[in-house]
Amino acid sequence: QVRLVESGGGLVQPGGSLKLSCETSGITFGHYAMGWYRQAPGNQRELVARLPRFGTTQYADSGKGRFTASRDNNENMVYLQMDSLKPEDTAVYYCNAHSLFNTQVDYWGQGTQVIVSS
Repeated sequence: QVRLVESGGGLVQPGGSLKLSCETSGITFGHYAMGWYRQAPGNQRELVARLPRFGTTQYADSGKGRFTASRDNNENMVYLQMDSLKPEDTAVYYCNAHSLFNTQVDYWGQGTQVIVSS
């Protein structure tokens, strides 16, 4: 059974930091590109960061310079360090696993809520 479980969300003041974690199980981690997405109320889900198996992580413009995504290929974990948070970062953040061998296969976590507010 495939499971992606996000954690680390919460309420933070503008300018603050949060670190999200995504624990994966049931997949061969190295066979997947991992990603972080977010969805704010009334908006479509959007890419935050995409982490290939090897190579450079890609970031959406909204998070460049403030967000750092990483993956631990030994622990099958994915992380998103978010600094200098802004109210517009408020959203549900989702972990994604995208198969490198079958591009139609995607797995999603249940999401973790991030609220940036004073």
